[in-house]
Amino acid sequence: MTIDLAGRVAIVTGAGNGLGRAHAMLLARRGARVVVNDLGGSTDGTGGSLTAAQRVAEEIIAAGGEAIANGASVTDNAAVETMVAEVMAKWGRVDILVNNAGILRDKSFSKMELDNFKAVVDVHLMGAVHCTKAVWEIMRSRNYGRIVMTTSSSGLYGNFGQSNYGAAKMALVGLMNTLAIEGEKNNIRVNCIAPSGATRMLEGLLPQDMLDLLVPEAVSPAVLALVSDDAPTKMVLCAGAGGVEAAHITLTRGVFVGTGNDAPEAILAGLEAIGDRADEMLPASGFDQTHFELAKAGYRPVADKSVANG
Repeated sequence: MTIDLAGRVAIVTGAGNGLGRAHAMLLARRGARVVVNDLGGSTDGTGGSLTAAQRVAEEIIAAGGEAIANGASVTDNAAVETMVAEVMAKWGRVDILVNNAGILRDKSFSKMELDNFKAVVDVHLMGAVHCTKAVWEIMRSRNYGRIVMTTSSSGLYGNFGQSNYGAAKMALVGLMNTLAIEGEKNNIRVNCIAPSGATRMLEGLLPQDMLDLLVPEAVSPAVLALVSDDAPTKMVLCAGAGGVEAAHITLTRGVFVGTGNDAPEAILAGLEAIGDRADEMLPASGFDQTHFELAKAGYRPVADKSVANG
């Protein structure tokens, strides 16, 4: 089975360089008409120019594809809405959204200024929210949509000096979890990609032999799979250097400690059993945790109200 995106329209944010460029190029090669969005700023989000986006759009066109460049900042909701309106006027649809735009302002939490924390959250989280909100009703009305959020191992597992980045990236997993549920009835599938890629953000941080393996183009096949007709939903794919894995937030079987005065001590004494990952589960929604805990407490739902009323 070959993934064919002919007729699809895709918006890729942060597509002027690195991962976004690789995603945009691959989607275009598979037939999608691509909106190459990029503010054109530095890795910390300062500055701006349409040059990077225009260059990638021209590459796509030169290779026989269709593309337009857009320089809207994903933090500017009005600009994002204008971008989507222009896409609708030109191509009449939006089928795919890859939320890839991001910045870095690394520093240990004790030394980080709150403005730098907010700036990173604004780009990664609110930027994805703005773009997703702008296309959501379009996708709902067409009963088709494929949305990819770009999370990170820094959010999934933590990384020193990246409390702002990690918080924003993990928030995108939460956004995915709920939107996948809300979009299911309209065939909107929402997933996350956690990339390991040698982009401008990793320059000087890893030795060259590692960077040579971590080319952005090695991540894009996973993105293509997540925007295909047969894409899963509510899945976190990790990809880099040709490897692909799935990350999960699971729930252990745990123990019942009750609500007595000794419950805190029972929790501490039982941490090993509570954390035992044997037979852990993957809840379908947040309510699954609540139902599981109620079952531990001995609660059983009454299926027939007439029985409950005696």
